[in-house]
Amino acid sequence: MEKLKEFLDARVEEYNRPDFIPDDPISIPHRFTRLQDMEIAAFFAAIFAWGNRKIIIAKSADLMARMDNAPYEFVRGHQPSDLKRLLDFKHRTFNATDLLYFIEFFAQYYARHDSLEEAFLKGYRRGSIEGALNGFYHTFFGLEYVPDRTRKHIASPEKNASCKRINMFLRWMVRSDNKGVDFGVWKKIKPASLVCPVDLHVARVARRLGILQRPVVDWRAAMELTDILRGFDPKDPVKYDFALFGLGVMEKK
Repeated sequence: MEKLKEFLDARVEEYNRPDFIPDDPISIPHRFTRLQDMEIAAFFAAIFAWGNRKIIIAKSADLMARMDNAPYEFVRGHQPSDLKRLLDFKHRTFNATDLLYFIEFFAQYYARHDSLEEAFLKGYRRGSIEGALNGFYHTFFGLEYVPDRTRKHIASPEKNASCKRINMFLRWMVRSDNKGVDFGVWKKIKPASLVCPVDLHVARVARRLGILQRPVVDWRAAMELTDILRGFDPKDPVKYDFALFGLGVMEKK
């Protein structure tokens, strides 16, 4: 395992660097400096993150432009007429119905809270990201009316989903190092408790390396992989997301 750790550490150094940013969805929140703008931009970019990265970035940028590149001001101060510009927005299965619910959630949430981190803290007991994600799911869908179709866009461990996109969002917000990629602006959730984002590509690489045995991509697979990565670095296990992602990109070439 020591040689594997050295190999993965080298891959982390290769990909966890500023020139990783422009071609990754994390480039969208990097456009902002205000905490709430970063949170909203990062959340949308993470939720849109399935499929081609260039399309994800383009769609996220399009949405930011429709919100005047000031997402926090938009969700807090928009008028009903301002929502018309969102009605033809679509990314894969995410459409205007979903978008309008997300905007309404953010409008109500930020009227009472300063940071989206607080939405994850209710279930974050004894460092449990599983509890944090389940708690967030119920908070997010706690408005009076929730379109049934919109629930599919937010995963939760309760449904045994791998929660790849939400875990990636948490990595962006929580991890802190001197490399300039992840933001590390949330301080109450600890990097040691994060769970590695797992999708089909990461799972395939992890199985090839012998650090994942579970044959399906679900919450148990994410926990199994993270437990191994925690053995390599207990304080920052999800830094290896850079390595696994990078190896997955190389594999697809």
